[in-house]
Amino acid sequence: MMEDEVFDAEIIPTGDGGALNITFAATIAVSIVFLILGTSFGEVVLENDNSEQSYEWWQTPLQDRHNMDLDLTQMRSVLPVNGTYDILTYTEHFVSVELPASEEDAGFPEEDVMHVALWLPDVPEGQEVPVIMTIHPYYDFGGEGMPGVGEDSNPNTVPDGGIGAWVYDNFISHGYALAQASTFGTGKSTHCQDVKGLGEQTGIQAVVDWLGEQEWSNGNVGLMGKSYAGTTNWEAAQNPSEHLKTIVPISGSIGVQEMFYRNGSSEFRALGYDAAYQAATSDLTTDELRVCQDDLTGPLNPFTTQLWAQYGGAEWNDYWDERRHLPDVLENYKGSVYLVWGMQDWNVDPYHAFPTYQLLRDAGIPARGIMGQWAHNYPDQPDRHGELTSGYGAEAYPQMSRMDWAVDLFAWFEYWLKDNGPMPDLHVQMQRNDGKWHVEDTWPPEDFEWETIPLDQTTATGNTVSATSEMTITIPASDEDRFISGLPTLHLSVTTGLCDGGQVFATMYDSTSGLRIGHGTMDVRYRDGGHEAKIVTPFTDYLMLMEFNPIDALIPAGNEISIVLTESGEDYLPSACTAIGMGINADSSSTLSLPLIERSENAPEWFEVPNWWDVEE
Repeated sequence: MMEDEVFDAEIIPTGDGGALNITFAATIAVSIVFLILGTSFGEVVLENDNSEQSYEWWQTPLQDRHNMDLDLTQMRSVLPVNGTYDILTYTEHFVSVELPASEEDAGFPEEDVMHVALWLPDVPEGQEVPVIMTIHPYYDFGGEGMPGVGEDSNPNTVPDGGIGAWVYDNFISHGYALAQASTFGTGKSTHCQDVKGLGEQTGIQAVVDWLGEQEWSNGNVGLMGKSYAGTTNWEAAQNPSEHLKTIVPISGSIGVQEMFYRNGSSEFRALGYDAAYQAATSDLTTDELRVCQDDLTGPLNPFTTQLWAQYGGAEWNDYWDERRHLPDVLENYKGSVYLVWGMQDWNVDPYHAFPTYQLLRDAGIPARGIMGQWAHNYPDQPDRHGELTSGYGAEAYPQMSRMDWAVDLFAWFEYWLKDNGPMPDLHVQMQRNDGKWHVEDTWPPEDFEWETIPLDQTTATGNTVSATSEMTITIPASDEDRFISGLPTLHLSVTTGLCDGGQVFATMYDSTSGLRIGHGTMDVRYRDGGHEAKIVTPFTDYLMLMEFNPIDALIPAGNEISIVLTESGEDYLPSACTAIGMGINADSSSTLSLPLIERSENAPEWFEVPNWWDVEE
């Protein structure tokens, strides 16, 4: 029973004030009894229009969650009801992996094994339980105690601060097992570190299979993790074990090339990421004598892609294709996906989440999403959320911190891992840049409409982008609010200079208030989008089909929009043609298109979240 729930009672006047008071008192007494019963047995009872609905606490509808009696004083969301099982001491296991011939490493001969730490609930003999697993390379990760670098992180036998400890504290006592595993070449797992490649994928899938086959297991395994630990979710689902029932990728990239290149524009960190992982996991053991073939080609690919993509520099080997996870997931995976992303994430940008969400649904994969205006964090980290700056999420704080997230995820796991209760709704919970939350069947919402604005109807300042020049395009104000909900496009007509490339970085602002709204970027070699580069001829006109990062934001009526065009921006590399740049044709051949929706103030899509920021500690 929710603490603020009120029962409607019919009081029949009898002319006897005492009888009325007795009836009223009896009504209160019955209400108290139901309140106690609801608290004692974890069941919520609602009365509405003389029809009674009963459900477990973890099935509380999204629209009613803000009324739940939750502990809102913690640093992470917690379940409102404690489980009944004690937690057994962890055990360690080594899972043998049979690798494809192409993935066998060269070097020190040693069995290929994955190391797993396991915590089980102390359930009655014969009772089977599902597993929540997190897997990544960050156990026993870091400086190996070298001077100036520091000690390594904890091994996987210690619940980690992201997923492990949270699952340990909230879920094991409710009858879930927790598994923490190290990817190949890290921790106590052997083999070389095949960063996000086929070898790593095979090892992850083998651990899922092993967990599902244990005598204490009910055969159902779910993966969960953030960043690299979220990417491993997609890896597990590429050629999945039959035991993989759900994944919860939290800002986990859908592919390596997708992570570092947006419309062909390259991030700075792309150049050294593979080598950096190899160095960070190195120590003076026999593992370092094991070499995968991709250890040699991987560090070279970002350079050949950046410099010579139009001449096949991105396709001289299968490194990128082997690490493109989503296509395999769409084709092979039969489980469900709970997708979590920060709309202000600059580590793994939200374009990984969209249109991925709808692609999953189109492939028949049940999917749910929660997306707030946080950065590379979890939905329930108010301390981290409070560090955001204006234009990068600050305007949505504190409403962004979802302290009911544990409840949301518990219902998901109960259904997909225990077959308990009705299937949770398949929808996207999305937060707008001003803090308001709305829930949509999909995102971008199906009822959006394009507002297309030819650039000859705008005001332009400047006409080139280069290392020393930029351009600003100002879009006239609208008489009505512009509620942008989707991926805006900027189809930009450009003229190349005496160079075979160039790029444009576009930043969108509410120019009346000065608030940053979002950004997009594109390399002219990838002018049609995707990952296929094309030849660029100097002094030639091209139409660049640029797509912005996903945006859910409000431009109030009467406010103008400005698009600032530069050659590069934020954390992206300048192109090889930055000194020469390109011309921009701000005429009818160039268009800005905004995906707009209408949601009145009382629209059913809006919902409130638990008000943790007014709770006294």
